[in-house]
Amino acid sequence: MTAPRPDKTSLTVHLCAPRGFCAGVDRAIQIVELALEKYGEPVYVRHEIVHNKFVVDGLKAKGAVFVEELDEIPEAHRERPVIFSAHGVPKSVPADARSRNMFFLDATCPLVSKVHKEAEIHHRRDREILLIGHAGHPEVIGTMGQLPEGTVSLIETEEDARSFTPKSDRQLAFITQTTLSVDDTTGIVNILRERFPDIVAPHKEDICYATTNRQEAVKAVAPQVDAMIVVGAPNSSNSQRLREVAERAGCKTSQLIQRAAEIDWTAFEGISSLGLTAGASAPETLVEEIINAFSGRYDVSVETVRTAEETIAFNLPRELREMAMKSQTAAE
Repeated sequence: MTAPRPDKTSLTVHLCAPRGFCAGVDRAIQIVELALEKYGEPVYVRHEIVHNKFVVDGLKAKGAVFVEELDEIPEAHRERPVIFSAHGVPKSVPADARSRNMFFLDATCPLVSKVHKEAEIHHRRDREILLIGHAGHPEVIGTMGQLPEGTVSLIETEEDARSFTPKSDRQLAFITQTTLSVDDTTGIVNILRERFPDIVAPHKEDICYATTNRQEAVKAVAPQVDAMIVVGAPNSSNSQRLREVAERAGCKTSQLIQRAAEIDWTAFEGISSLGLTAGASAPETLVEEIINAFSGRYDVSVETVRTAEETIAFNLPRELREMAMKSQTAAE
């Protein structure tokens, strides 16, 4: 940490709340930790369990091994547990695991699973399906992979919504990635509804509560501060959206940072107020690390700006519930 300077100026850190881990991320990390506790190491995880290097490295240190595809798991370890990430996977992945006689645990966020089920229902009702999301994101790959190839059309932008041509005269329906910008998605949906008044929307918003809550907190803070830091990984969709939301809300300096060591101090020269939040896959310890780094250079006071309360929790897979209860009892 930088040594305190005698001429430190005052800095008010406006700490967004809610921030950081959501229920789906917390559940996914618990699944890996409990699997290691129950089955021993190694436990294999297909793709990053969540998009955060600090979290992934911590799980690696405990015995988790991360792979991108199942065929990367050595033949001698095919009996070891394999966990699917919180982003969800195409149906072909569990099918492949079964064909290899692998034991797997699914850490897909239940709110992502909800979107998968919506897609299947639309398909059964013979609707043409549009997915609003970002090409190449694991969640989008997983959602499109719930149905036969070519069944789902991806809409990324308002221009895509304007130029989309239905493949048939079947009724249209749309679903969305759970970690999108609420405002961007609203714009796309409005265009689709204007063009196709009978398009079927989700019964309940697909963008998850945590994404929405974190964006609303940033909207409340960003106009009041000189600069904004979002703690999160560059491959984290919800973290990238938070940085964009801050920028659009009027904060001229808005940066996505993984760790305090990445801070470009020249970008924060002369500020007297700083907004601080964290993406849904970033742990609170990294937020504290950023605050400590600024405390080395400024006389810091912290004010929490809370715009919502979160009490949601998701059930663990049946195979791990007993282990979770044992761990909780031991901790008490």
